Amino acid sequence: MGSRHFEWIYDHVGHFGRFQRVLYFICAFQNISCGIHYLASVFMGVTPRHVCRPPGNVSLVVFHNHSNWSLEDTGALLSSGQKDYVMVQLQNGEIWELSRCSRNKRENTSSLDYEYTGSKKEFPCVDGYIYDQNTWKSTAVTQWNLVCDRKWLAMLIQPLFMFGVLLGSVTFGYFSDRLGRRVVLWATSSGMFLFGIAAAFAVDYYTFMAARFFLAMVASGYLVVGFVYVMEFIGMKSRTWASVHLHSFFAVGTLLVALTGYLVRTWWLYQMILSTVTVPFVLCCWVLPETPFWLLSEGRYEEAQKIVDIMAKWNRTSSCKLSEFLSLDLQGPVGNSPTEVQKHSLSHLFYNWNIATRTLTVWLIWFTGSLGFYSFSLNSVNLGGNEYLNLFLLGVVEIPAYTFVCIAMDKVGRRTVLAYALFCSALTCGVVMVIPHKHYILGVVAAMVGKFAIGAAFGLIYLYTAELYPTIVRSLAVGSGSMVCRLASILAPFSVDLSSVWIFIPQLFVGTMAFLSGVLTLKLPETLGKQLATTWEEAAKLESENESNSSKLLPTTNNSGLEKTAAITPRDSGLGE
Repeated sequence: MGSRHFEWIYDHVGHFGRFQRVLYFICAFQNISCGIHYLASVFMGVTPRHVCRPPGNVSLVVFHNHSNWSLEDTGALLSSGQKDYVMVQLQNGEIWELSRCSRNKRENTSSLDYEYTGSKKEFPCVDGYIYDQNTWKSTAVTQWNLVCDRKWLAMLIQPLFMFGVLLGSVTFGYFSDRLGRRVVLWATSSGMFLFGIAAAFAVDYYTFMAARFFLAMVASGYLVVGFVYVMEFIGMKSRTWASVHLHSFFAVGTLLVALTGYLVRTWWLYQMILSTVTVPFVLCCWVLPETPFWLLSEGRYEEAQKIVDIMAKWNRTSSCKLSEFLSLDLQGPVGNSPTEVQKHSLSHLFYNWNIATRTLTVWLIWFTGSLGFYSFSLNSVNLGGNEYLNLFLLGVVEIPAYTFVCIAMDKVGRRTVLAYALFCSALTCGVVMVIPHKHYILGVVAAMVGKFAIGAAFGLIYLYTAELYPTIVRSLAVGSGSMVCRLASILAPFSVDLSSVWIFIPQLFVGTMAFLSGVLTLKLPETLGKQLATTWEEAAKLESENESNSSKLLPTTNNSGLEKTAAITPRDSGLGE
């Protein structure tokens, strides 16, 4: 059943009437929960400053020339890279030098001078650590002492989550094709609540990581299937705006993470509160109907007809008989029987040299978009100033970015907007690197500009990819780009962790990739005003047609945009978050 026949139904019952708007906002609300869980680790996985715990009760604390500190306060003074230590005298008379990951026992206990050149013996931190609680009372790191030689376990919190995102998009896309969209929406939403609560009450690190992994799978599954669900109810005239602005609800989740992190400084309570955001959807998602197109694909015509009648009633339009639709679809546009669709493999995205170059460029853009998106968000705690306000502002700028994309891509073209966004992102990364840390406000403003730019690129690449490839591999192209995107999201946390080596490493990586992607984007063909390609020959001729006919083409707003949506299955699609 082709997408042109689907539009016949929308022409009767409405493309984005009251019925579709209600379903859209119900499903989009759940995207907020997905945005929350994707970025919850920004604060939940924070590593506070810390000092090795002494092996007994302390009677005196000395830090440089000051001896009126408490041991808990001095831990906040030991930043990474410093060689400082805290000297303590125990009640039994022993004198210890406490650093971040080790402790030294002085042999001479008669001198209380901070500077000591005598003999001493080093011991590991077998008694644990004392953490700075001025910002966070507890995090997942402090809960299980994920510092020093266990630091690598903390570094896996976000990458393993993103690996779950990768598997979930594929797994639940398959289930939605077999079991239906509605069942999977309910199952993934319920799973988000259950696994979110399970992570909050995890008894050990490995239980916590397992709960977060399954939470990632169901959250990713919801994003993919929820996208397909709402797109199957919305007509082509409204599909571009509706699809792009699903990202805006994801951004709202980022705002709630920042707000909750500011108000709640205990990690398990923070996680539990964030998990409750999905409760309203879980309670009402049972009223959501199955999409009529999935019902038709399963031969359940009477149920599909009931849904179409309900749509028409809510939208106050006349209904249509699906029997007429089915007759039209079976006959085909010229009365021929439908042809069998051939399956294509990944190798078909390298059809010839030009197409192969296009594919590699598109993959690089997907990779850069995801790397930049998560690097900007996860690195917000390293910008200086109030880390909660930083993340909030970086989430706020995403919403106008998606509006900008919807307007600009039909005015100046997809390629121009995408290249501009990538170059702007690269430039702002460079600006952040040269701003002195004491002027952190300027750094935050520059990061906001960069997040706006990378968000715009992220919101556009899904649509642009679909327009660059012919129908026979369109789903494969978008699906492969989505997989590359998720690979970048797995690597992004490691890039941010390298800021402990040099604080500007994330900006260096993102800026370099964005500049390279922007240059290569200029070599891609423009797709504004062009019909979707149906064959390899049409796809290969986009470059030459773009040069010779660009001045003759009139913009065709949206009509070449999301006709592809009906052709993209949940197994291949993804929001790119």
